[in-house]
Amino acid sequence: MANPLDPNTIPKFVNQLVVPPVYEPTVVKCPKTGKIISHDYTVTVSQFNQQILPQGFPETTVWGYGGQVKDPQTGEIIPDFRFSPGATFEAVRDIPVNVQWVNNLTGPHLLPVDPTLHWADPNGMGMPMPPFPPFPPGFPLAQSPVPIVTHLHEGETESASDGHPDAWFTAGEVIKGPAFVKSLYHYFNTQPPTTLWYHDHALGITRLNVLMGLAGFYLLRDPHNPLDKHRSVLPKGKFEIPIAIQDRSFNTDGSLNYPNVGVNPDIHPYWVPEFFGDTIMVNGKVWPNLDVEPRQYRFRVLNGSNARFYNLTFSNGMPFVQIGTDAGYLPRPVQLSSLLIAPGERADILVDFSSLLPGTKLILGNDAPTPFPTGDLPDPLTTGQVMQFTVLAKPVVVPPRLPRRLNFITPLFPNAKKRTLVLVEVMGPNGPVEVLLDGQRWSAPISELPLVGSTEDWELVNLTADTHPIHLHLVSFQLVSRQAFLATQYTNDWIALNGMPPLDHPTKVLPVKPYLLQGPVGPPANEKGWKDTIRANPGEVTTIRVRFAPQDASIFTFPGLNLYPFNPSKGPGYVWHCHILEHEDNEMMRPLKVRTIFPF
Repeated sequence: MANPLDPNTIPKFVNQLVVPPVYEPTVVKCPKTGKIISHDYTVTVSQFNQQILPQGFPETTVWGYGGQVKDPQTGEIIPDFRFSPGATFEAVRDIPVNVQWVNNLTGPHLLPVDPTLHWADPNGMGMPMPPFPPFPPGFPLAQSPVPIVTHLHEGETESASDGHPDAWFTAGEVIKGPAFVKSLYHYFNTQPPTTLWYHDHALGITRLNVLMGLAGFYLLRDPHNPLDKHRSVLPKGKFEIPIAIQDRSFNTDGSLNYPNVGVNPDIHPYWVPEFFGDTIMVNGKVWPNLDVEPRQYRFRVLNGSNARFYNLTFSNGMPFVQIGTDAGYLPRPVQLSSLLIAPGERADILVDFSSLLPGTKLILGNDAPTPFPTGDLPDPLTTGQVMQFTVLAKPVVVPPRLPRRLNFITPLFPNAKKRTLVLVEVMGPNGPVEVLLDGQRWSAPISELPLVGSTEDWELVNLTADTHPIHLHLVSFQLVSRQAFLATQYTNDWIALNGMPPLDHPTKVLPVKPYLLQGPVGPPANEKGWKDTIRANPGEVTTIRVRFAPQDASIFTFPGLNLYPFNPSKGPGYVWHCHILEHEDNEMMRPLKVRTIFPF
């Protein structure tokens, strides 16, 4: 058995930050006009070793995405570059991308697959009954073969290319999930520019596959947007860096350390409700340093952790500016001194180092509790530190003035029935047994069936003690408000109306208005843009306005009008879920099927 590695024995800021290289596409052009038709890629998923810990420590076995990249220093093409996180897709608006996803994982899973959850189950082993074997070895029929499927998070994508949890496939596509249509995915890239990311989404094992390393950035740019143009006032080139923050624990042999005993082991032998690592990894390196010039940088920050929230601050207290959120630019720049970011969320920020003396060292810190918001504070010597910045002795470059307006956010007006949806836990003897959306399990009949073109208000009524980052596939949305409510009274009345969850009947709606307290609180300035993942806090009703139309559609959409460049009702459909991956893997995910009424 491997022994846990004490995080206090790992030297900090010895690793240098790695900037993921960019995938090099095969450019497909029209032979007559020379116009670019698409950018095509082949991306593999495989197992390899990577130096995540500082030199002198063992390498770590990870899974990662691989493909053809261009070396940023030499310009040389590297045909099979593999790293975790994966290389970055640089996509251009209105130029489609085709990706052939290839599963090359031929060995068993290295983390404990819990077959008592509703999961991919490629061998059809079914639900085992106790007593359960310890892990290792666990259940051999669950550990191998390994199913994967990739989701482009924030993509306005046809459902056959969305990475549906049941569209998984094993190595060589020998076994395929019930929602599998194809492994050659098509991304239209017709939406506004933003920071997307891609990650695994296989049913019931997303938490394990992402923890093994299956994630990466997908940056969509618009050459016609003034902020994306070559002469933009925003930092570019080596001064624009994607930052993926993830927490990990290790064993002394360098292997990843993930819990192998569940909180209710007689029910779910290996499942835990959240994973919190004891080190912080950024771009595949634990506690790295980044040498910066005395000028402004653009950081595209992703919380790629399974369950950990981050509240990020600089050790000198200096402010920074947020210019974008999950789904695009904010209407105006927003100055912040701290940034709260939940799993799955992204923040596009500008950090100005121009006033700092050469040799200055800054720590990017974190003080978000785990679980969020009422759990334990991070250890200031370990998980309270994210990375270091060291200012170089280079010429000072004063940043240009930002435009006062960055983006126009189309106002939305509801034109369909409001949805009231509860977030609820089912408790066992030692903690949660499962976490549910509206009291329903994944396999229950589909209840979210919006009409394309419609705009709905979704009231997310959180009856649990956790903040849940709720993510909807296909669409981006706008935060309307958060409002406190009488949570205990509402919970009791909801159970009296519906019975104890999980429910075996359609959920009966309990209007939340009589339970509301005080007044609604509108979105803070850095949540006033388009979102795809929203923090639903405990004891609050979080209302989002969701339009089932492209983000840049005009204000004059109406139910039944399909403005997507594809038929969203075709294929396996979409999902919505909590982006705490341990929750998502244990029932906190529901199907989402968009309806159309006119022929496409």
